[in-house]
Amino acid sequence: MTPLRTLNRDEIACRIPHQGNMCLLDGVTAWDDRQIQCVTTSHQSPANPLRAQGRLGAACGVEYAAQAMAVHGALVGESMSGVDAATAPRAGYLASIRSVSLHVDRLDTVSAPLLISAERITGDDNTVLYSFSVTAGDTALLSGRAVVVLDASALALPSGTPV
Repeated sequence: MTPLRTLNRDEIACRIPHQGNMCLLDGVTAWDDRQIQCVTTSHQSPANPLRAQGRLGAACGVEYAAQAMAVHGALVGESMSGVDAATAPRAGYLASIRSVSLHVDRLDTVSAPLLISAERITGDDNTVLYSFSVTAGDTALLSGRAVVVLDASALALPSGTPV
């Protein structure tokens, strides 16, 4: 994967619904139409909004991965349409996470920057399956797969299903 263009935190925030401290990623270091790599040190911040009782549990890494997937979707959409980030970010929903492996208990005790990787495995214009991992240097922290639904109202319900 070669960096088509790196992004800083402000450029990421323009592309995802999360703002302020809830925008957890510091930068995009590389991306292409199938995958993205991001970096952050926000896991070390006492002001991290995901902290509970002064701790940042490893499962919070799923949110880091979800934000990487959101940025990836926005960048791919921009490159396909030729439109920049001037429009409001499209909200997506994590429909499911599977095969999540947590290799540590906490993220706030990790001294190195987090490296977040997400790879699009399959999908269409509305539903995408990603694999993801969060590492610190050579140390695996968590990994898994996620299904992202971009427009829940566009999903077809079986006939006769009440809404």
